[in-house]
Parts: sequence; C-alpha cells; structure tokens
Amino acid sequence: QVQLVESGGGLVQTGGSLRLSCAFSGPTFRRNAMAWFRQAPGKEREFTAAHGWTEDVTDYADSVKGRFTISRDNAKNTVYLQMNSLKPEDTAVYYCALDIRPARPLTSDPRYYTYWGQGTQVTVSS
Repeated sequence: QVQLVESGGGLVQTGGSLRLSCAFSGPTFRRNAMAWFRQAPGKEREFTAAHGWTEDVTDYADSVKGRFTISRDNAKNTVYLQMNSLKPEDTAVYYCALDIRPARPLTSDPRYYTYWGQGTQVTVSS
C-alpha cells in the first residue's frame, strides 16, 4: 500500500522560508515523477512543482519559479519543497502526489497523479 505523508508546514512571515517534506512508503517508485500541488481557500488545487525520476528534470509553476526548489532523495523515499521568499499568496494546503506511470514526461495535470498525501498547511502572514 502506498502512503504519502507531508510535514513541515506552519506559520511564517512574509519573506520567510519553509521546507516541506513528503515521505512515501510502499513499492519503490524511483522511476516515477512526484509533485507538489497547493490549494488555497475557495480556490482549485493548482500545480506547484514536479520532479522527474532523474535529477535534472524539474518543472515549476510560474508563480513560484526562482523562489521554490523541489528535490528528492530516493534513498530516503522523500521529496522536498524548499520555499523561500514566501508571500501571503502562497498560503494554502500543500499536497504531494505520485505519478505511478514510470519514466513519463512531467505533467502539471493532477489527473495523472494517483496517490496523494493528506496535506500540510502553510500560512504566510503579511
């Protein structure tokens, strides 16, 4: 059974930083993409960042480029989202997700991600 568990959310001031972690358990998915999505109150879930199964393949939403960095440690079965220069508009519940299709191009479409974590709240105060 696959499980994704996020951690690292919290309350931070504008300009601050947080690092989210997503630990996944179950079958090995080292050739699979993982992603972060976020959902703010009253808004739809939106793509934030994705990391492919190779080190040099990443993708970011325009709103977070240059501020967020996604990385993964396959030995620890963990994916990270380093968030710097946080803004109030980054406030949301952040979810990690797993694309079970092996070795596919990255996608920002949530329909291709089969497994999801329970989410972690990030609040940025102004």
